[in-house]
Amino acid sequence: MDSPGEVEQSVDERGAAGRSLRASIPRSAHGAWSPPSNRSDPLDVLEAQAATRLTELGALRYQRMAESPFAFFRGAAAVMAMDLASTPTTAIRVQACGDAHVNNFGFFASPERNLVFDINDFDETVPGPWEWDVKRLCASLHVVARQRGWSTADCDTVVAAAARTYRQRISDYASWHTLDLFYERTEIKEVVEHFPVRHRSGMKRTVNRARRKDHLRAVTKLTEVVDGERRFLNDPPLLVHLDRTEHDLDEAMGLIERYRGTLSADRRYMFDQYRLLDVARKVVGVGSVGTRCWIALLSGPDDPDADFIVLQAKEAQPSVLEPYVGESMLGHHGKRVVVGQRLIQAASDIFLGWSEGPTNGHSYYIRQLWDFKGQGDPMVMDPENLRHYGALCAWILARSHARTGDAVKIRGYLGKAKTFDRAIAEFSRRYAITNEGDHRALVDAMAQGTHPMQGA
Repeated sequence: MDSPGEVEQSVDERGAAGRSLRASIPRSAHGAWSPPSNRSDPLDVLEAQAATRLTELGALRYQRMAESPFAFFRGAAAVMAMDLASTPTTAIRVQACGDAHVNNFGFFASPERNLVFDINDFDETVPGPWEWDVKRLCASLHVVARQRGWSTADCDTVVAAAARTYRQRISDYASWHTLDLFYERTEIKEVVEHFPVRHRSGMKRTVNRARRKDHLRAVTKLTEVVDGERRFLNDPPLLVHLDRTEHDLDEAMGLIERYRGTLSADRRYMFDQYRLLDVARKVVGVGSVGTRCWIALLSGPDDPDADFIVLQAKEAQPSVLEPYVGESMLGHHGKRVVVGQRLIQAASDIFLGWSEGPTNGHSYYIRQLWDFKGQGDPMVMDPENLRHYGALCAWILARSHARTGDAVKIRGYLGKAKTFDRAIAEFSRRYAITNEGDHRALVDAMAQGTHPMQGA
């Protein structure tokens, strides 16, 4: 993010500074992409990540990534971070999401129990270039559309709509007062009305599914009653009960106790009303497979047979952006995720906190496993629907950047012309082709039984 001295410039000066950047970084330059001649092998990048993960889950991660080009894209945030580091930037920094692909936006509950739409993944968050989040989102839309078999024109239309919405929303937010930006939330009525009438019923169904995916549904799906006590199911390797692995159980129990101290006093009081019943290791996501992730079942004091919550403690490793933007100044990757989430997200889980494993020093962040949860499925949307859904995600991304960066300067740089929109569509088209090649390399390596499957 920009230094305080730069932010203290007048609005006119900051806008002029943004416009002046066009001379050195033309907006059309963002359309350029071709893999550098010295580009590291993407499979080597993935293997480097695997070195710090649970080896017994390595094969599962690659299997999930091999399912499709979009599945590979989701799991290859580190590969794209490497690639983005070779692209032009204006050096205007925001609190970057770091992995802003289309499936990392969705619905969840605010503390007031209202359903909101926002970014919902922050494993890679760190201060960084605003352009990288935009390119990650827009490239993901092109990868999806291309995988669906749509024409190049339809793919470009979806992406250009997202880039245009980002440009227009950042321009609008540049005139907002700071407090208004931090109060702003995108609630369901606005989300539904964002879509054409013929798509609203489908979005309402998505909303209703999200409302049903709450903590009680997590309890129903993931637990059973054994000898009168509710316990997690054992479904290896996806769900592994920790009474079978004593070292892991000590790790999980210790980090939950340390987590308590990161909560505010009122939320610590609420947390203390619950009793820990059980702990398990759970596999989550695509790119996250192999990182350590525990889930904890807790029951309340008044109705121990029905008052449950499920907390997720997920390992926080260094952000994939850090090799290119510098290490986080917070000194703890769980804290990095939590602080970044609270900066970016309009409303965060009341149980959000961080911790450190007592036996091996791994960093974790903790939150409720499900507190209403849902998202649109881009793989079933038609071009018009995906165009509006991608634009919705871009709207949310623009707000997060306006909250944490200099929206006035970004507005000055982007201007009102469609130059940036077209450039991002061009970049996304080119990057989708690169991603397909990387995906094929993984599939071929797996078929041949060679790297990166060795040792997985």
